[in-house]
Amino acid sequence: MTYHGKVKPGGPADTRELANLIISKLAVDEQMANNVYLLRCRATDEQLLVDAADDAAAVLSMVGPDGLRTVVTTHGHWDHHRALPAVVEATGAEVVAGAEDAGDLPVQVDRTVSDGDRITVGQCELEVIHLVGHTPGSIALLYDDPAGTPHLFTGDSLFPGGPGRTTTPEEFDSLMTDLQAKVFDRLPDETWFYPGHGNDSTLGEERPHLVEWRERGW
Repeated sequence: MTYHGKVKPGGPADTRELANLIISKLAVDEQMANNVYLLRCRATDEQLLVDAADDAAAVLSMVGPDGLRTVVTTHGHWDHHRALPAVVEATGAEVVAGAEDAGDLPVQVDRTVSDGDRITVGQCELEVIHLVGHTPGSIALLYDDPAGTPHLFTGDSLFPGGPGRTTTPEEFDSLMTDLQAKVFDRLPDETWFYPGHGNDSTLGEERPHLVEWRERGW
């Protein structure tokens, strides 16, 4: 089946099978409609979760019996880590978060990461991209597929239609500057990105609107 990335809370996960990595996307919480992503290395079956946002039972069902090695939280906002304590207790997974947001999580963070750090899931590697603005410690995760196009998990820093919410002009400018330099100036149009809420998009779809985003200021 073709992956489309359109999921709804209470509905099934949508799964994308790459050459070396399997990506499953699940939506949780009717009100917030957070996205949870499970990454599975084909070679080793090791798994990594991006944002244990809510509904631990559904998340653990998606994880299945093979266990979970790592949970990465993209930023410290409460709606992205409500299921984290239960998921960690059930799996013993290592907890990873951006250094500046680690203190906002409801569990002890085992590893803090910053720009350029690497996180492995089996034989696959994710690069940490620090995007300051939505929160001080927001991170995106880049899987630069050696057999295909890049895949980017953006948390709440980038959505179809614009950057994530900021509360001051300084935060907005910081986020837009980081998105421009670290994402749009670096990665190709075919890069597929997976946000913390809602549908996916590609950088090519969003790139023509960068000037518009700057001008509107949000």
